[in-house]
Amino acid sequence: MAQRRLGFWRRLAVGLVVPTMWFWTKRRWYGMENLPSGGIIITPNHMSQFEPLLVAHYIYAAGRWPRFLGKASVWKVPFVGFMLRKTGQIPVERGSVEAVKSLDTLVAAIEQGGAVVIYPEGTTTRDPQLWPMRGKTGAARLALLTGAPVIPMATWGSQQVHDVRTKKISLRPRRKVSVIAGKPVDLSRWQGEAPTRTVLEQMTETIQLASRDLLAELRDEPPPAGLFEAPSRRGPTSETSA
Repeated sequence: MAQRRLGFWRRLAVGLVVPTMWFWTKRRWYGMENLPSGGIIITPNHMSQFEPLLVAHYIYAAGRWPRFLGKASVWKVPFVGFMLRKTGQIPVERGSVEAVKSLDTLVAAIEQGGAVVIYPEGTTTRDPQLWPMRGKTGAARLALLTGAPVIPMATWGSQQVHDVRTKKISLRPRRKVSVIAGKPVDLSRWQGEAPTRTVLEQMTETIQLASRDLLAELRDEPPPAGLFEAPSRRGPTSETSA
């Protein structure tokens, strides 16, 4: 498996993260068979700052190395930014020329068979019930450019460690968390289409609804009728970022 050829810095990251996650969480993992080999785009829901560690652990355990697209500001955090660079994560400056460079890096990662992780919401959900929001269009744009399969993903339980609604953090061990990966989203309707705003928004909604339905499965409750629209949101964009 690709993850076994890690190199020093990736092995160091694994040595720091995996034992911590085994101590901190009690995991239920589903759908790992839906993470194929080759270039893929993984689109999790986002409801906690703890969640990327949970998603990374799941993808690593499935035999892949995760490459996250994230806000460039995180790369400025001492040590964290250094490790992100050394482990192949991808920063993006939104609304800038650098965003185009990030897209080029993502395309290259897909062409090299990488497992790219993009949070379409771009931030933790503002839905009081923690359902997914409408997303930005970076994942859809990348899918249209590369033809790579989009794998929807949902997590539940990370809010017990970090709850964005209360800002509380819990260090209590063995928190029950769940992750599920779904089958590739059917985006064949838009194959070969130009990346217009309408096309990208339609693709993004389809991707987000797939994650919403997976989350409903984990929560064992019916999903809401649509996707949450954050009050501060001025409308969909066609940003490259997640």
